[in-house]
Amino acid sequence: MNAPLAGRTAFITGAAQGLGQAIAAGLAQAGARVALADLDTRVADAAAALNAAGHTAIGLPLDVRDEAAFERAYDDAVGQLGEIGILVNNAALSPARSFWDISAAEWDDVLAVNLRGTFFGCRIAARRMRAAGWGRIINLSSLAGQQASSASGLHYAASKAAILALTRSLALELAGTGITVNAIAPSAIEGPALDRLDAARRDALCTQIPVGRFGLGREVAAAAVYLAADDSGYTTGATLDINGGRLMR
Repeated sequence: MNAPLAGRTAFITGAAQGLGQAIAAGLAQAGARVALADLDTRVADAAAALNAAGHTAIGLPLDVRDEAAFERAYDDAVGQLGEIGILVNNAALSPARSFWDISAAEWDDVLAVNLRGTFFGCRIAARRMRAAGWGRIINLSSLAGQQASSASGLHYAASKAAILALTRSLALELAGTGITVNAIAPSAIEGPALDRLDAARRDALCTQIPVGRFGLGREVAAAAVYLAADDSGYTTGATLDINGGRLMR
């Protein structure tokens, strides 16, 4: 059995459903022990399903906007699963709202979850990983943070663009410590966000994708497994685009 992450422990935010759940499953299948964290109470069911499949997983409640709560959840995961070597910052809000209709409160909340939560996770994990001399930090951005689209709220796009800048800056800060920091930028992946679209909008979106289909969570998870493994140690400050060819560079 190929288990490139055997002996490692991973902490994944926003893991109750969608991409976070898929990434947690991919890391578990690669041999990692996984801590799934989310405000959504279904995170316990997601962890239970992985345990039933023969993996080692726990589900933890977490509001990533609260740094102290993040610290407690992280420490709880360490206590139950061992030192964490892999962090995946995936938790996000993605309201698709017109620029004119975004309230100040909603702007602040989206930035608090998507960007501030990622900052908290990076700093909490980096402190511990630096002491251990090894670590992998993976931040979820989006195509929306790289090119304009009417399909995404401006606040969501701004947060995802900022995550790319945070990733590069932190990668430079931690270079030479044994810790890599990278981003994954998916687009049009099957899951809750696409499920909210009606058939006409789904069809219109699919026509914009050169490969002619939507992406799968397991394809994003495969990228996370690569970035989490020992063999990715020469990759840092990078963005892996998983978008079916919508952005080529």
